[in-house]
Amino acid sequence: MVWGRSVTFTFQRLKIPDVVLIEPKQLEDRRGRFMETYKQSVFIANGISDTFVQDNYSYSLRGTLRGLHYQLHPKAQAKLVMALRGEVFDVAVDLRQGSPTYGNWVGVTLSADTFHMLYIPRGFAHGFCVLSQAAEVVYKMTVEYSPERERGVLWNDPTIGIDWPTTEPILSEKDTVAPLLADAEVNYVYGS
Repeated sequence: MVWGRSVTFTFQRLKIPDVVLIEPKQLEDRRGRFMETYKQSVFIANGISDTFVQDNYSYSLRGTLRGLHYQLHPKAQAKLVMALRGEVFDVAVDLRQGSPTYGNWVGVTLSADTFHMLYIPRGFAHGFCVLSQAAEVVYKMTVEYSPERERGVLWNDPTIGIDWPTTEPILSEKDTVAPLLADAEVNYVYGS
């Protein structure tokens, strides 16, 4: 019997380098599967030093699109997102004024088959679209939810140009009337 086996993660910076795709290493045997979903020391060693203070859970049906959401500074949130069931197309949009990637987006598929996670730093809008029959998504947040600081950007803003997997998503009322990025209230500054 071997004790003290190290379970670790792989960190991959995406085309917006502050957004990171994280792959937890999984151990499988006849009993099932085990993995660590977060380990502060390993995340810090890989450049993610945030402290998470709130966990959120959502259950959504195929075609549901949640987003693009963010909170204004000083209640800006970094997020660590993972699909526990099903599959989602997860997106981050850079809202940091002065950033070389301002208004650009990155998207990845997160699924319960891989348990990959997406780290989205402060200063980004976040959204996802459900690809499977249903999906359960959990995400860790660095700041508690603040309704008075919550904002959004229209999911299909043509200046951002997200290549969503649907053209007719199921949306909340607030997501149908979110402003375009050009009209959105944003108070993030790159590098601060």
